[in-house]
Amino acid sequence: MISKDYIILSPDGIHARPATALLKLSRQFKSVVHVAKNQKTVRLNSMLNLLALSPKFGETITVSVDGEDEQEALEAIGFFFTENLKDI
Repeated sequence: MISKDYIILSPDGIHARPATALLKLSRQFKSVVHVAKNQKTVRLNSMLNLLALSPKFGETITVSVDGEDEQEALEAIGFFFTENLKDI
């Protein structure tokens, strides 16, 4: 299992549109992806799970990936955060 912290840089945080895109991305991999914020962890297999964390601008979330393609999955998710959830 590997994990990495990300700071939400989008002024809108993670709302329905980016949550759907992140979910689609995570489904491309065999590994299991979890997202955590403030001691609460959810599996990234449902948009509602992610939205329940209510990630807002400036908050830190931790993405954990476990499985045979975990490195590739974490790199793709990291790219998603830096390119799609930045301040625009």
